[in-house]
Amino acid sequence: MMTEFVETAIVGGGQQGCSVAGSLARLGYRATVFERGEIGQTWARERWESLRVNTPNRTVTFPGMPYDGDDPEGYMPAREVATRLRRYVADTGIDVREHTPVRSVEAPLTEPAHPDARFRVHLDNGQTVEARNVVAALGGYSSPRLPELTARVDPSITQLHTRYYRDPQSLPPGAVLVVGSGNSGQQIAEDLSDAGRQVYLAVGRHKTSPRRYRGAQVLDWLQLLPLEGNLESASGGRGDSPVLPGVSVLSGKAGGRDLSLGVLAAKGVTLVGTVRGAHGGTLLLDDNVRTIARAAARAETELLHAIDTAIEQHGLVVPERTPVPPFDPTRFTDYGDRLDLTARNITTIVWATGFVPDYRILPPTALDDSGMPVHHAGTGSLPGLYYAGLPEGGSVMPLLIASTRAQAERVARGVHLDNTLRHRSPAALGPLWG
Repeated sequence: MMTEFVETAIVGGGQQGCSVAGSLARLGYRATVFERGEIGQTWARERWESLRVNTPNRTVTFPGMPYDGDDPEGYMPAREVATRLRRYVADTGIDVREHTPVRSVEAPLTEPAHPDARFRVHLDNGQTVEARNVVAALGGYSSPRLPELTARVDPSITQLHTRYYRDPQSLPPGAVLVVGSGNSGQQIAEDLSDAGRQVYLAVGRHKTSPRRYRGAQVLDWLQLLPLEGNLESASGGRGDSPVLPGVSVLSGKAGGRDLSLGVLAAKGVTLVGTVRGAHGGTLLLDDNVRTIARAAARAETELLHAIDTAIEQHGLVVPERTPVPPFDPTRFTDYGDRLDLTARNITTIVWATGFVPDYRILPPTALDDSGMPVHHAGTGSLPGLYYAGLPEGGSVMPLLIASTRAQAERVARGVHLDNTLRHRSPAALGPLWG
């Protein structure tokens, strides 16, 4: 059987992978996208029903396809993102092979079937495809992260990661403990509370901010202004990280609104400390609710100060600064160092403990000792290897859907540069200036 050759093989059919294929198409190249599930699998199948994108609709764009709806400042449901992505693929004519997982990527090659091949892509169905370029569009956080202590929790307790949470009705009767107070944890706690469930939230390090500040979205300021300080960084590795995870906690529900421990406490959510251990029906906690809330408030103050400073440096004409109320410790109560699941009728634990990257399909020489890609601004350490959807320089902003188009266009320019120089057609470099 003749080995198939494709110019560019893209692993992952989410917004990053399809956007790279679309950007290449706009430069006259055809790529093949291999997707383990369906187009937009994460948005369509692996998030809860009420989830809305945390950035405004106007940011949900793909190369050559701006937002064309009638609510640019609204927040679209996750399922709608998948629908728009499928429409983009159909309109652009991108070749996406759904339900075609990639088992491994081989490089360097000995005796390639095609003289231009630099990679051999091994598919789960036993077939192989050779490619000159490979784009790993697997996302920065692809595999659920669960602490080891889950194995020590009473087996009568239902446990699931946020990837598998869909709605309050799908959980057993009884109270629910959500572990983790990042975006997913707080949004799911609110989802459950709004449905009338009794909710406990085990807090952890996180950051908050107002949805809007001085005439713009806070996320707009983060994207558009060079802010001083480590304000929206993320760990790209495994295990515990000393770096605060992710961007500020916000909600896209009800037209976009603020979300914080104070908001949840006012809704009746019981805040408990960080989970440190488990023994059957008892969880061991840090007694740190106030400490965590105070740290989040301090991080918010630092963020807003950085925005103020950048506004002043750029001489921007914006509304005057609205004073932020000082942290009020009386709004929070430390819970204690133990949580008795049985006594509190807690029948379900939702682990909002994040995700880790998984790039084990790539050649080992492309990864560092921790299994993370070795790259610079999305260009890998092997010729022809590119990445889309990775954190860069500790920043999580490239993971937001608002950054998808810029990342895709950068990868496409790299592929185009390689091709034009290889074929000695420097006149074709013109599109790279546009």
